[in-house]
Amino acid sequence: SQAGVGSSYMGMVEHSSRAPSVRSLAESGHHLQDQRAMEMYNGHSTLLGHHAGGFDDIDLPSAVKYLIASDPNLQVLGAAYLQHKCYSDSNAKKQARSLQAMPKLVKLFNSPNQEVQRHATGAMRNLIYDNAENKLALVEENGIYELMRTLREPDDELRKNVTGILWNLSSSDNLKDRLARDTLEQLTDLVLVPLSGLGGSGVIQQNPSEAEIFYNSTGFLRNLSSASQQTRQKMRECHGLVDSMIHYVNSSLEVGKSEDKSVENAVCVLRNLSYRLYDEMPPSSLQRLEGHRRNTSGMVTGELVGCFSPQSKKAREHYLNADIVTFTEVSKDPKGMEWLWNPQIVGIYNRLLQRCKLNKHTTEAASGALQNITAGDRRWAGVLSRLALEQERILNPVLDRVRTADHHQLRSLTGLIRNLSRHARNKDEMSTKVVSHLIEKLPGSIGDKAPPADVIVNIIAVLNNLVVESPMAARDIVYFDGLRKLFYIKKRRDSSDHEKSSRAAASLLGNMWQYTKLHRDFKMKGYRKEDFLGL
Repeated sequence: SQAGVGSSYMGMVEHSSRAPSVRSLAESGHHLQDQRAMEMYNGHSTLLGHHAGGFDDIDLPSAVKYLIASDPNLQVLGAAYLQHKCYSDSNAKKQARSLQAMPKLVKLFNSPNQEVQRHATGAMRNLIYDNAENKLALVEENGIYELMRTLREPDDELRKNVTGILWNLSSSDNLKDRLARDTLEQLTDLVLVPLSGLGGSGVIQQNPSEAEIFYNSTGFLRNLSSASQQTRQKMRECHGLVDSMIHYVNSSLEVGKSEDKSVENAVCVLRNLSYRLYDEMPPSSLQRLEGHRRNTSGMVTGELVGCFSPQSKKAREHYLNADIVTFTEVSKDPKGMEWLWNPQIVGIYNRLLQRCKLNKHTTEAASGALQNITAGDRRWAGVLSRLALEQERILNPVLDRVRTADHHQLRSLTGLIRNLSRHARNKDEMSTKVVSHLIEKLPGSIGDKAPPADVIVNIIAVLNNLVVESPMAARDIVYFDGLRKLFYIKKRRDSSDHEKSSRAAASLLGNMWQYTKLHRDFKMKGYRKEDFLGL
């Protein structure tokens, strides 16, 4: 059970911040974002004074012509008009493109005049917002290369615009791989490492503009990380990228800032980079993690769907003792992508689940990341699952989240519990903690509010994993009114989704019947053998 990449907000859509239009600046100084952007116009009081009222004596064609004027003041005026006009007018964006504004603005990104640079990047930010054709035009005009040159300028306003442009570009799926190829190393060196606190003092010290630059940059990474396997690999391998995400999250937890929006972005990046991790990591690293069980993988049964486990007691003991926790396979001082599978990261995700009370996107991403690193039959998925259960005691924080979770969060939470239930050493103990909470989420009649089908299948899979090894799980399902709900789900087959959950319920009920000691309880509730074993 793996948390996918690029679900509704993991691969986040375009950042909604645009460079404000001049008119909106003149009219609404009370917006924090607008006030910060106003610094762009300082020293150009004529621009604000004369033209903020409406640029009445200028139109788009003449504004585009001004961009190639020899006078920087006219270039500023042309760019400011475009920025204003394209703030929310999609026709203006189209017209500007047909007037060849894109290549002219790109040439001004690295003008010797700072005001020209600020206005040219501000205009471009609005031109590409929610406009796929303009994004493509910017890239085709060598815009990425010029933006990365501009990012080297020691000017926060400019860097805000450049990182805002990158974030907006990254919402286009067809540009993600190219953006990753052309930006990651420089963005990491120029923005991520210094602003995450990784570079110097080890402490995050960001002024408000730097906080916005870092937020834009992590939003950009969040989008890229939901792209192809190739881009995920590139991000994992990019020197300093994973380290700066980990450092920022860790430092923010230490100073009580777990609700921070950049933390949300960073955890979403880590979650996406953990997707299919054991399939995509370097073979040499995987071999180290698989340890001496490389050739005995046949011993580990997957999810048990038939009757009881065929494992012999001896084989089972060997399997459980195989990860007596020495962790010799991993570094005590992880670097780069090693963080993604290092035992220490389980503690980071656990702290996020416990401390982040308001930002549901962050906790959903943390549970999704845990789901990814505990997924599958690899030895290391089992090691990290047992570490999460036994050392980090993660079940209680996870179940706290289950109580109040929306459908989206329930997907990753129940996916995680499903993985944990496969690998848990003590199924009885796990059963006493989880059965009642999970049954509560299942529908039992037509009027009940039901979670999505994949959540129902996850919950039934957890119960099944527990029932095949724990009589207590079967007993608790009966005690907490689980039978009524399971029979309702089993009988409901009016769609392909319901068909899946029906089959899962039938399998679980078949396993429940194996407990002969419970037959009397079943009969008292009005159920017969045919109900359990019939299709």
